[in-house]
Amino acid sequence: MSVKFPAPNASRALLALGLLASILPAHAQQGQEGVPAAPNASADPQTVVVTGTRSLNRRTLDSASPVDVIGAREIQSTGSGELATVLGRLLPSMNFPRPSGADASDAVRPAQLRGLSPDQTLVLVNGKRRHTSAVVNVNGTLGRGSAPVDLNAIPLAAIDHIEVLRDGAAAQYGSDAIAGVVNIILKKGAEGGDAEVSYGNYDKGDGQQTTLRGSTGFKLGDDGWVRIALEAAHRNPTNRAGPDPRPQAGALQGQVTQRLGDPKSEPRTLFVNSQYRINDNVDWYAFANYGERKTSAAANYRTAYTSDARTTLRSTLYPNGFLPLEDSTSTDASLVTGLRGDLAGWRWDASVNFGRNRFKLDVDNTANLSAGFANPSQTSFYAGRLTSTQDVANIDVARDIPVAFMSGPLTVALGAEARYESYEIGAGEANSYFGGGSQGFSGFRPENAGKNSRNNQSVYLNLEGDITKELSGSLAARHERYSDFGSTSSGKASLRYAFTPAFALRATASNGFRAPSLAQQFYTITTTNFIVINGVNTPIETGTFAVNSAAARALGAQSLKPEKARNLSLGAQWQPTRNWTNTVDFYRIDIDDRIVFSANLQLSAALQRTLAAQGAYVGAARYFTNAVDTRTKGVDVVSTYRLALPQGARTDFTLAYNHNDNEVRRVAANPAFLAANNLLLVDRQTVNRLTVGSPKDKLSLSADYTQSVWNGRATVTRYGSFTVPQNIVAQDQTYDPQWVLDLSGSVRLASNWRVTLGIDNATNRYPAQVTSVGNLNNFGINTYSGFAPNGFNGRFYYVKAGYTW
Repeated sequence: MSVKFPAPNASRALLALGLLASILPAHAQQGQEGVPAAPNASADPQTVVVTGTRSLNRRTLDSASPVDVIGAREIQSTGSGELATVLGRLLPSMNFPRPSGADASDAVRPAQLRGLSPDQTLVLVNGKRRHTSAVVNVNGTLGRGSAPVDLNAIPLAAIDHIEVLRDGAAAQYGSDAIAGVVNIILKKGAEGGDAEVSYGNYDKGDGQQTTLRGSTGFKLGDDGWVRIALEAAHRNPTNRAGPDPRPQAGALQGQVTQRLGDPKSEPRTLFVNSQYRINDNVDWYAFANYGERKTSAAANYRTAYTSDARTTLRSTLYPNGFLPLEDSTSTDASLVTGLRGDLAGWRWDASVNFGRNRFKLDVDNTANLSAGFANPSQTSFYAGRLTSTQDVANIDVARDIPVAFMSGPLTVALGAEARYESYEIGAGEANSYFGGGSQGFSGFRPENAGKNSRNNQSVYLNLEGDITKELSGSLAARHERYSDFGSTSSGKASLRYAFTPAFALRATASNGFRAPSLAQQFYTITTTNFIVINGVNTPIETGTFAVNSAAARALGAQSLKPEKARNLSLGAQWQPTRNWTNTVDFYRIDIDDRIVFSANLQLSAALQRTLAAQGAYVGAARYFTNAVDTRTKGVDVVSTYRLALPQGARTDFTLAYNHNDNEVRRVAANPAFLAANNLLLVDRQTVNRLTVGSPKDKLSLSADYTQSVWNGRATVTRYGSFTVPQNIVAQDQTYDPQWVLDLSGSVRLASNWRVTLGIDNATNRYPAQVTSVGNLNNFGINTYSGFAPNGFNGRFYYVKAGYTW
């Protein structure tokens, strides 16, 4: 029996926090659940971290789990203004491909940690859970079927540093933390500020990017501060499509008709971070953001038909065919506010958290070619919107308790959390879905529309401390109850033993879970997909059905259940000198009942009639299912060395390497109804996309030189081999490893100004082109694969001018 829990009411929660503040007598600063805020971070192994620990003074050097700390300098070290792109270049365990022609996935591109699904990484901001995007990745990209956090909605201007926990942490943070945790720490304080303008351009002459960003702080009375970060950018599209050889292109035959590359994008974002000391014992804090990102992405080019009932309409509007544009607006908003302090030695933090992402889609430069359509001259359609919201209320307490038999205090942390989530689909205008709907993207229909919600409550306990001078350990346990599928529990144990001050071994074991998202349970739409049939890209009406719908049930769907994970890791830390630090961490992640998006089930005439009886008129269908068990094995290696040079100069060297191997250990039995109709729920392509679609290896070598006002940086990255799988073995394409060189240099002028010149992909490396076997390259038009980990845009030049105060 599920427990009903209403959505947290912000006004009531704030009143409760105010009353709590009036009776609690002490003061502390905390950055997350029971954890003090970290100082400005760097790559220094002595840096105090707050992610994955409740201890006050846990450093990267003595952490029981691997934590990467990425400072502001590293964040600004590339020409990209997208957070996910920056992380993909700085972290060997992070993969951020750049899909094109994948509908909404072009606008909200997913990132992978350790080769797992994008929604199996938990994202925090200042230690608080970040809401997910409303977009579901339902096309043939990496991360297919996921609805993760939109990392690119967080501007670089607002970030002080980032902590990346590369370990399972569901027992500490709850659902989604299977692959790890990305904790984004915002800039804080009233002092200082910075402003920067940057411009970049690709070697091919397209993709121009202009970015304005800045951050500054102000005093809030005598006892507080508020910090504001603003960022705005204009990014033109890139295009690496080949010429169109098809006669149906009319006068445009032999010219480039398709757009293959990054979409046009215009993000505008405001972030605010603040704190105020109410009295000597209590702090109030709040941080919030509001942002809009307008994106224009291209669908597949529609050629002019030569012998078709739609010839007259097509020749009237678009004599040579047309390129539909999916023009979206992603609106992102959040507010976190709370109080924190001490009570009789117990550190406490009580907060409320609201987050929402809304994705609105218009289809332009298009037409509805359905027979009987009443407005054949209409070329723009409102296709509908998606909205994902999250409300969280939590309270966390922690205390360091002296224990006689331990060399240090025992940190005891307790907490409780209540979370409410909703997911809503809003229908588009009737013309967008009439008949076959608008070309490029058929709008959401009234039968697709609706709002669904759920709630969950959780409690946790953490114990952590130094058992002896050499041995430290921690235990974590968490219990959660969801209104839609019941209860789940998870635990984690960690140990670290220092054989000498320079060498230590560490190990963790945990079990965890990921709750099926509301988007995976309720996303539904009917749209036109292109499927290669007999070597030809063929449009087919495809229905995505909610698992509990009559149409999905008719095809064998079952209710989704949580993914269950087991994480094991073993690592070594070696620091022979203060300037040289090395870590090696082996890991294994087993996931049972992993949620995947089914194959595109091409329906026979009989099955089409079966679904038509359920009100679904489609030629293909798909839905989400707990269909596979997977195992991920790998190793992370990180080595950093600081070389002191004459005249105060220094060079920082970093070697980072990740090897990752994924295998599918079990595929659920094919539903009998599908088997009887010669259909596979989970096809070869779905399985192999999980195992070989992302690079197995990634190596990064960087050198950062500083002397007086000068700085230079060089990074060489090797992206390992990967395979783009198909259902026909002969059509698989395996891509060779690719080496990419990034260079930048900067000079500080008049103490406050800094000018930077840089080249990303200085050697202008491209991945191999898509094979013509099976016409997967669409007659040579679709030249490059969206699986390529470094994209396929080529060399990028950029210049930045910044001012600090």
